[in-house]
Amino acid sequence: MSVRHRSVAVAALAMFATLAAQPAAAHVDYVTEDSGDPLDAVAFVIEVLSDPFNAALFAGSGALGLVGIAAYLWVRPTIVDIVVLREKLAGYADLVPWMLRLAVGLPLVGAGFEGYLFAPTLAFDTGASPLLRVLFIGLGFFTLFGLATRITATVGLLTYAWVFLAVDPLVFLAVEYVPVFLALLILGGGRPSADDMLLAVASTPGSYYGRVDPVQYLKSFLDESTAPLRRYVPTVLRVGMGVSFVYLGLIQKLADPASALQVVEKYDLTAVVPVDPGLWVVGAGVTEVAVGLALIAGFFTRGAAALSFVLFTTTLFGLPDDPVLAHVALFGMASAVFTLGSGPLAFDYWFGRPALDGDDSAVAAD
Repeated sequence: MSVRHRSVAVAALAMFATLAAQPAAAHVDYVTEDSGDPLDAVAFVIEVLSDPFNAALFAGSGALGLVGIAAYLWVRPTIVDIVVLREKLAGYADLVPWMLRLAVGLPLVGAGFEGYLFAPTLAFDTGASPLLRVLFIGLGFFTLFGLATRITATVGLLTYAWVFLAVDPLVFLAVEYVPVFLALLILGGGRPSADDMLLAVASTPGSYYGRVDPVQYLKSFLDESTAPLRRYVPTVLRVGMGVSFVYLGLIQKLADPASALQVVEKYDLTAVVPVDPGLWVVGAGVTEVAVGLALIAGFFTRGAAALSFVLFTTTLFGLPDDPVLAHVALFGMASAVFTLGSGPLAFDYWFGRPALDGDDSAVAAD
């Protein structure tokens, strides 16, 4: 077997081991009733890793993952497929606003009908607060249609800020809404969207709609004004997604192991992979923090986004009562980050190696 083939095999083995040994990502609060008996986080981690078997398995999985990444980075300059993939993904960039609108529009409509404030744990009485219900349903439908997208995104950001500051800061569980709203504020509705269709009609000389549309010039002005910021949308999305992952791993698991242990017990995860329950919690927390930091730094960006997508998918299959709508925005973000890559202000952008040697050029981002 050639060195290249051995390297690819090692990379594949490392990826399989990482996915098999680590639990799916999840919002712990969405699937547990209470926090359980409190545990000292530092003492818990020390106790788990003081077991020689746990320590060896934890260190071995981490080392195998690092070897897999290193092997991929070593063979990547010879893989023509990477260039083709990047070029194809670049052609999907104009569809990213549509992806993001679907990603937050659907759960916002669901939040309005079900009666919760962004995060399913923050419920409100739809009968006692009909205007709040209409607000969320309206935000969802306007976002889905791509109608007044930037205004809708602004209202969404203000609503999220109000919930965070005046209602309950635990809405941070759904922090993924913030980068998506920011991205839509910069990008607008894109295509297909009501904004795009109406602007085309309104800007056509002689159209009846163009005589009564009061905002066509405003949209054109905003499109031109936000154009310089478009290159930073990948940065906004990957950093926002990374922050969400770090929060899930650090705050919801490593800092609150009692709640995470309840998830392991509730779904009998030790029957899936027969390891110590504490190692499930520590492994999940460290994995999520590592993926989050990679996204924030823009390191191996598309790989981290792809791994995120796999983790979200296994969560939905592995935790049957985890609310599906709570993860739709994260699925959309992962898809958008995979499509766009790291963008500027990223390790991949500054230090990434091209996918081919010689004069062939490609964006240095994974």
